[in-house]
Amino acid sequence: MLKRLVLGFTLLMGLLAPQMAAAQQGGSVGDTYSSAELVEKGGAFFGSVAQGLASVVERAVSQYGLPNGYILGEEAGGALFAGARYGEGTLFTRNQGEHGLFWQGPSIGFDIGGDGSKVMMLVYNLDAAQQIYGRYPGVDGSAYVVGGVGMTVMKYGDVVLVPIRSGVGIRAGVSVGYLKFTSEPTWNPF
Repeated sequence: MLKRLVLGFTLLMGLLAPQMAAAQQGGSVGDTYSSAELVEKGGAFFGSVAQGLASVVERAVSQYGLPNGYILGEEAGGALFAGARYGEGTLFTRNQGEHGLFWQGPSIGFDIGGDGSKVMMLVYNLDAAQQIYGRYPGVDGSAYVVGGVGMTVMKYGDVVLVPIRSGVGIRAGVSVGYLKFTSEPTWNPF
């Protein structure tokens, strides 16, 4: 089963690689956020894990380019092979202002535990704020007992999200699922 998850993850990353390269060309320089701006905003938001955040942001920007938006928020989740994640935050863009939003989603896999996280999501190829609403599939892997910083990649249409999480809790495993973004909160993860 683990081999299937690894194979699925490899195939997913292979399919997303061309779109990730295209994400690097998205957005004009005036619409994007520099890595220094992201580290500054994220550092103020995350607090004590700012050093780990800086290295993860630098890695994301080097792989995917400069984002034209970002989300700051908080989320909580739990799993016993099947799980759910819920969050809320604010989408920041240069040309379209700030927008409150919510996200939720199911997951399935070898994933056990619970966590609470502060989240910074880098957003690429967002032409209109309404494009953020949809289901973003992805593979998530985590292993921490107290805390840590991690990064994943998700895509819906042309919009690419790179969630960076700083979590606290007890959680370990690999899971497949999606996040659904909405303008109103809901308990239904589907």
